[in-house]
Amino acid sequence: MTGLLIEAPPCNLRPAGRNPRMVVAMQVSRRAIRSGALWGLVFGFFVIIQTRAYTSTYTTQASRNQMAHAFGTNIGLSALLGHAHAINTVAGWAAWRFVGILTILGSIWGLLTATRLIRGDEEAGRYELLLVGQTTRRRAGAQAVAGLGAGLLAMFVVTALGTIVTGRSSLVGFSLGQCLYFSVTLVAGAAVFLAIGALASQLASTRRRAAALAGAVFGIAYALRMVADSNASLHWLVWLSPLGWIEQSRPLTSPHPLALLLVLILLIAVTAITLHLAGTRDLGAGALPGRDSARPRLALLGSPTGLAVHMMRPVAAGWLLAVTSCSVLLGMVAESSTQDVTGSQGIERAVDRLGGHGSLVAVYLGLTFLLLAFLIALTAAGQITAMRTEEADGYLENLLVRPVSRAWWLAGRLGLSCILLVVAGLLAGIGAWAGAAGQHSGLSLRTLLTAGLNIVPPGLFLLGLGALLLGAWPRRAPSAIYGYLAWSFLVEFAGGVLHTSHWLLDTSIFFHMIPAPAASPDWSSAAVITGLGALAAAIGCILLHFRDLQYA
Repeated sequence: MTGLLIEAPPCNLRPAGRNPRMVVAMQVSRRAIRSGALWGLVFGFFVIIQTRAYTSTYTTQASRNQMAHAFGTNIGLSALLGHAHAINTVAGWAAWRFVGILTILGSIWGLLTATRLIRGDEEAGRYELLLVGQTTRRRAGAQAVAGLGAGLLAMFVVTALGTIVTGRSSLVGFSLGQCLYFSVTLVAGAAVFLAIGALASQLASTRRRAAALAGAVFGIAYALRMVADSNASLHWLVWLSPLGWIEQSRPLTSPHPLALLLVLILLIAVTAITLHLAGTRDLGAGALPGRDSARPRLALLGSPTGLAVHMMRPVAAGWLLAVTSCSVLLGMVAESSTQDVTGSQGIERAVDRLGGHGSLVAVYLGLTFLLLAFLIALTAAGQITAMRTEEADGYLENLLVRPVSRAWWLAGRLGLSCILLVVAGLLAGIGAWAGAAGQHSGLSLRTLLTAGLNIVPPGLFLLGLGALLLGAWPRRAPSAIYGYLAWSFLVEFAGGVLHTSHWLLDTSIFFHMIPAPAASPDWSSAAVITGLGALAAAIGCILLHFRDLQYA
């Protein structure tokens, strides 16, 4: 009887790894490798599918020359994807297409991953447990950077496998050296913003501020590259942006290794500064000065929804500013992008496959508004990540001990996120109208406001899907949402230029969005997408109500 009351001795505990001093590196690398390999799989699969689609769609040199004249001379596409160079060849088209798109996605992945695995873990208090052991702050910082490097290596290996499989085709004919150099270029953006994200994690005192700081650097770099590629007299600005250096590396056509050497120098410099700051600052603090005290602001703290508004304000302001700035820029270059009639007809044919028509400026904006739809959907994914972070770090528990149910908390957060997405859509329309107003585009404010609202439903659907994943699969919800968003963007962007399987296009949430203002929005389709998102959100609230909280 006594034996039943005595608890069995626990099994022998083992350190997390063979070397206790390498715990940080092992923990960071494990999560970074998993994420990097997943995104590398997306990159490699995209390279394989799209290159084969190109070679099967444009089978003759005449058709490739026509395509190059249609898309290569368009200023708007050059601003979005980079300067087109020899795209009437498989090598030139692949370099222009993949470097332009995958560099953007890789950069976003890099800054989000670095801030999550470094500043996010430190903010959650996990570094305190590690630093009481056999390591120091600088050594822990070096291990974290090494773990991020392991994730980058996993992305490179999987991406390289995709490019090698593509290059072996007789219709493509890339050598092994070309494939490896091309793969390095494709992941260079991820490498740069992994380093910048790690540095921002040392400068800022919270993960949100670190992500916002790294995101601001990315926005400036992308804006400089866009301006440089949209105006020949300002093309020298391309050398002021690391994204411009990656573009100037010109893999597969006329390699320029000096451009990637600049990227390597930047990586070394940023990493050195990161390790120095990691060893000199206090744990939990940022290197940038912050306010030690501030006047209490209690106006919004009377309810969970008010608290959410208080916490969302800086992040929401940053996303709204990004959407507005991008829409203004797109509106400003819309008229100049349609000056080449032949090229604009090529763009018009691409949008026509998606159901669009109308004036040249409207057709151009119908295509480029996909970028704004992606930004709004990215905002929705960020809101899902923020909700999961509050649960994983134990903040949600402080609310649930009060008379607040899980379902009502999630419903309130989702409602605020919906308002944020709608406001972002309206600002996208206003910004495009303001940018195009001086160009005599002939598009009214009402038309562009409607176009702005038209790009909101994909974000609403993604928000509902994220809520469903939070209720059913909370630990994997952020990565699953970002993965599906990346897939949808890649599939949709390819479908506007190449003949792609209809079943494949249906998997993209953006495919079901009419490219307004090139065509009148299909509000019935938008209602179905929004309704599916609402249904998924309702199921997510129910699942969250009946499950236990899951911490990181």
